Amino acid sequence: MMRSGLEVVCASARRAKASATADKRNERRLTAAALDEVERRAEKLDVLLVVGGVGPIDLHRTSAKFGYVTSTPKVGWQNYNLAGTVRDALGVPVGFDTDVDAAALGEARWGAAQNLTDFLYLTIGTGIGGGAIINGRVLHGLVHPEMGHIRVPHDLARDPYPGACPYHGDCLEGLASGPAMQARWGKAAQDLPSDHEAWNLEANYLAHGLANWVLTLSPQRILLGGGVLRQAHLFSRIRQELVALLNGYVQATEIMRDINQYVVPPQLGGRAGVLGGLVLAQQAYSNLDRE
Repeated sequence: MMRSGLEVVCASARRAKASATADKRNERRLTAAALDEVERRAEKLDVLLVVGGVGPIDLHRTSAKFGYVTSTPKVGWQNYNLAGTVRDALGVPVGFDTDVDAAALGEARWGAAQNLTDFLYLTIGTGIGGGAIINGRVLHGLVHPEMGHIRVPHDLARDPYPGACPYHGDCLEGLASGPAMQARWGKAAQDLPSDHEAWNLEANYLAHGLANWVLTLSPQRILLGGGVLRQAHLFSRIRQELVALLNGYVQATEIMRDINQYVVPPQLGGRAGVLGGLVLAQQAYSNLDRE
C-alpha cells in the first residue's frame, strides 16, 4: 500500500498502550520522537506490534529480511529493517504484519467478522490494501496479498486517466485510490458531491476487484474501510455493480438476497488496527513460548 506516513502501533497482551506516527519527511528511519512517544506513553512494553503501512514487507520469520519493508512504491522506505529498528530501540519482542492484516484480526475477534472463518478486509484511502482470513488464519503465502495491485478493466474512452501507481500504472490502486481520484478530478474524494460522475466510476473499479476476490477466495463477507469509503452512498453503488458483474453465477444467498450484509463497513473503525495488534501480541507470546 502507498501511505503518506508510517503508523507504529504499540500493544500489550494485556491492553493497548500507545500509537505514534513517524514524520513522513523522515523516510527510511523511525523518528526519535515517535519512539520516545511510544516509550513515554507505555508503562510497560511486553510486546511491540509494528503494523507496516508501506508494503510489501517480509513476513517470513525464517527469512534474513524478516521485518523489512521491501519493494514499496515509497522509495525512502525500500529495503528498510523496520521491525529490527523498533526491536533494537525499545528492547522488546516484535510482532510484525501488515496494517490490513492486523485490522482484519481485530474485526474477526470483536467486529463485523465475528464467527466467520473466511472474509476480506479492504481499505481504500491513500492506497488500497487487503487482508484475507482463510480457514480462520491470515493468508500470507508467498509474500502476502497485495490486493490493491490487481489488474481491472480500464476503459480508456470512459476514463483516460493513466493511473497513479509507479509500478503498474492503472492497477486497482492506481485507478481507485484517494490520490488517483484527486489527480483525475482535481479534488479530494471528500470534496466531490455525491452526484458526481466520479462515484459511479469508483464503484465500478472497486466492484471489479471484489468480483475477482469473490470468485477466487470465496469470502463469507467483505469489509470495506478507509477514507474513500467514508462516503456512505458508495456502498450501495458497489453492491449493485458487484451483483451485476457476477450476473447470477455465484448462487449464494449472501449475494443474491443479502448483499447489504455481505459488503459492509468495519465495525471497529479506527480501533481495528490497535485491537488487532492485541491478537498479534498473543501470537508473538505464543511464538516465544515455542522458542
